[in-house]
Amino acid sequence: TKLTVHSISAVTLAVREMSRSVDFYQGILELPMLYGGPDADFTSFRLGEGYLNLILSVEANWSWWGRVIFYVDDVDLLYQRLIKAGVLPTTEPEDAPWQERYFHVIDPDGHELSFATPTGQER
Repeated sequence: TKLTVHSISAVTLAVREMSRSVDFYQGILELPMLYGGPDADFTSFRLGEGYLNLILSVEANWSWWGRVIFYVDDVDLLYQRLIKAGVLPTTEPEDAPWQERYFHVIDPDGHELSFATPTGQER
């Protein structure tokens, strides 16, 4: 029998300071928190049909590992919200040849996040 992988259920990011990360993901990005919180060792947010988890790891020492890409309704609106909150994305919104408008930002623990909105028919 062939096994089919359908989707990613969750992404878990290691964080050094949970309260700072909860402020970023819940306060600025407005993700709904399902479990945990600023004083927890593990926090989970609803992200569409999946989850974004944060796990406290005070010993974590990482360098660039890749990026998580999130689809949002309006890339430009989110970009402006981040700027207004004092978060400086690493790129400005731009249209990509793969039919997405996107930008990148680094979260408080150095994780690279990309936010994109499909601009064409393909997805």
